[in-house]
Amino acid sequence: MTETHYLADVLILLAAAVIAVSVFQRLGLGSVLGYLAAGAVVGPWALGVIDRIEEIRRIAEFGVIFLLFIIGIELKPARLWAMRRTVFGLGTAQVMVTGLVISGLALLFDQPLEVAMIIGFGLALSSTAFGLQILAERGEMGTGHGRTALSVLLLQDLALVPLLALVSLLAVKTTTLLEGIEFAILEAVLAIALVILVGRFLLSPILRLVVTSRAAEVFTAAAVFAVLGTAWLMEAVGLSLAMGAFLAGLMMADSHYRHQVIADIEPFRGILLGLFFMGVGMSINFGLLGRLGVLIAGLVLGLLLVKFVILWVLCRVMRIGTPDATRVSLLLSQSGEFAFVLFGLAASSGILSEDLFHLLALLVALTMVTTPFMPKLGEYLNRRLTKVADRHDVTADHIDAEQPHVIIAGFGRVGRRLARILQVANLSYLAVESNADRVLEGRRDGFSVFYGDASHVEVLKAAGAEQAGVLVCTLDKTVPAVRLVNILRQHYPDIAIHVRGLNQQHCDQLLKAGATIAISETLEASLQLGGAVLNTMGVFEDEATALIDSFRKEYYK
Repeated sequence: MTETHYLADVLILLAAAVIAVSVFQRLGLGSVLGYLAAGAVVGPWALGVIDRIEEIRRIAEFGVIFLLFIIGIELKPARLWAMRRTVFGLGTAQVMVTGLVISGLALLFDQPLEVAMIIGFGLALSSTAFGLQILAERGEMGTGHGRTALSVLLLQDLALVPLLALVSLLAVKTTTLLEGIEFAILEAVLAIALVILVGRFLLSPILRLVVTSRAAEVFTAAAVFAVLGTAWLMEAVGLSLAMGAFLAGLMMADSHYRHQVIADIEPFRGILLGLFFMGVGMSINFGLLGRLGVLIAGLVLGLLLVKFVILWVLCRVMRIGTPDATRVSLLLSQSGEFAFVLFGLAASSGILSEDLFHLLALLVALTMVTTPFMPKLGEYLNRRLTKVADRHDVTADHIDAEQPHVIIAGFGRVGRRLARILQVANLSYLAVESNADRVLEGRRDGFSVFYGDASHVEVLKAAGAEQAGVLVCTLDKTVPAVRLVNILRQHYPDIAIHVRGLNQQHCDQLLKAGATIAISETLEASLQLGGAVLNTMGVFEDEATALIDSFRKEYYK
């Protein structure tokens, strides 16, 4: 019966995840919120279909472990060293300042000093699992704000070591605080050194030996053993399991087998991480939310605001740009999964009362629920702030005395490359872009790009379109590009309009709308590939060029 009951729970979780994640992805809200909603619906505080939250949460912790391993294996030690300024500078400042501020606020609510410290520093930690999952889904791990967020999260994982030691010391009170923390740090340093030595000198030979067995399942088992073994060792000395997994990944970052290891671990990571998010959703106590709804709503908003403001100010002090500072601060404004660990230990040690523990757990869970919405809020705020403070509108006051020879509508990848070509050719140009982030990035890189909507005639007039020799449309959207060409041709009937097209059908639409020349991306790519193949197969260069030109003329005739 027990085995059947577990199988029923697994089927319920899988069904809830498939339905919820599919719906939320279709709505553009991301998979994280879908997993949370699925867990909340089947959990004990909603339908009550599944009530063994702790058992599920223990299994789901492996999802966080494998997530940190994947992040570590994709982050080479040299790159981590390059991030030391933000890891140890910004990360340390965020934990200390946020922890002390929230601790001070807890004292105002008549909490004892030791309880206030645990509350403050526990809530100062953000969700590594949520933050990294969202960055990975949006493809932003390699961006400036992605690297900054990762740096802060890494330091927060390291900070869990002294925080757990602090809880233990406050519980037993048999030694001095300084001595206890020094001993814990010494243990952690020795364990990390051991892992580095093993990874440096033994890992590759062991994997090479396993590979020679030609058994794929044995290689997978070896990879999982390395991850879980390192995580277990780190936990044994007071570090977190997630930090140990990250360290294991870091040691494999330069291995020849890293790509196969990632391929073997990835399925475990995806399934278990989804289970972790569902476990968080199931832990939300809706009964407490009904009794203290106003208080909890105020606490959630207050915590998000405090953490956002502190991290935003620290980012600006570290000379991180306003757009990246806004994104990082919003993404990390929630509390994270390690707060559950810290508060759980404090509750079992008798430092936190049961009621206070449930309130804090609900507060953490609700702030985590807001995380998937934060990237969208960050994009909106950056657009608004840029328009108000630093948007570089296309107006007569901003145009240089020399009228541009070329007006570029759209400053994505194609527009940027075209601008670079015109710079090298010493031809004046002006690019118009409606994406504020692209404007700021382009101007930082020395391009003549201004904020504005090229479909508005007033913007084109202010940009000097009447005196320009060519108007270039580089938009990658089919309908907006055709609409823009229509507008350009209506108001500037005599000017040359060159347009980027996606395929032959799109080019035909652009030409009918009034484009002078429409260049097809798919055609040019195929012609370039065809010419390269002809040269490789021994066709004389002149013959290959003539053949390719004949195809091009036939297409554009």
